[in-house]
Amino acid sequence: MKAHLAPFHRQRGVAVIVALLLTTLAITIVASLFWQQQVQVRSIENQRLQLQKQWILRGALDWASLILREDAKYSSVDTLDEPWAVPLAETKLDQYVDNGQSDTDVADATLSGSISDAQARYNLTNLCPDGIVNPDEVEAFGRLLSNAKLDPALAQATANTMAAAQKKPAENSDSQSGPQPMNLTQVDDLLAVPGFTPEILDKLKEFVIFLPRATPINVNTAPAEVLAARIDGLSLANANTLVTSRNTASFRYIADFAERLSGVSLSVSNLEASVTTNYFLVNGKVRMDRAELDMQALIERDGTGTNTTTKLIWIREY
Repeated sequence: MKAHLAPFHRQRGVAVIVALLLTTLAITIVASLFWQQQVQVRSIENQRLQLQKQWILRGALDWASLILREDAKYSSVDTLDEPWAVPLAETKLDQYVDNGQSDTDVADATLSGSISDAQARYNLTNLCPDGIVNPDEVEAFGRLLSNAKLDPALAQATANTMAAAQKKPAENSDSQSGPQPMNLTQVDDLLAVPGFTPEILDKLKEFVIFLPRATPINVNTAPAEVLAARIDGLSLANANTLVTSRNTASFRYIADFAERLSGVSLSVSNLEASVTTNYFLVNGKVRMDRAELDMQALIERDGTGTNTTTKLIWIREY
């Protein structure tokens, strides 16, 4: 009798194990399906948030362009005490921004940003307009590098790289010339210039920019380091004095800037300096739920009065 019960118990044991294995397999499959569904839902949600953030920042760009056009209607001088120069602190957006919450919830989205004068920086495009190195601009950039306690020889190296990049392929046919350098269009591209390092770039990037064409600096917004570099004969100490002076009374004309220093005569041309600006940098950050998006854009403003227009030159998201 016991001999007959043993196989029966073994069969029951095998059946229980098989059942447990099938149950475990079924649970694993269901869990995997739920996980895949959760990943897909999260991916769709992230895409929606990304689009919403981009939409908010594009709206902010339109608003910045409107501010710049309105400013040009009522002012022929650009200074740091104008409305465009006032940064937007982190501001909570209302429920017009849908982030998947119920209608009774306030959207958890904030926007912050600022507009800055791109011509407060030294324009590296001045070094080599139309592929021809400008020695005066090389000297100016060299002074800026010295003011930042960097090697002034990097100015000539930068100009040479820009000139080589702008040459036509036929002009670079010499077998000893090597591959043609890349065209420099943004500050990070300076790393392609021999001698530049990320550490040097960190010290310099707030003082320089690449603009679409050669431009003067705005003496009402440029820091002392850029003023002293741009204006030959202006020491860094005197540049700091001028920056302090403009905080009390901005420069209305270039002649006002040139004559503001007591006992110092400065020779300043309209190609070197101005009291107005055509290029502005717009920085924006939007936060929504667990995600955030930063943006920087370059806007060109042209014309005067009611004929003023603005144009988006480039936009970078990061």
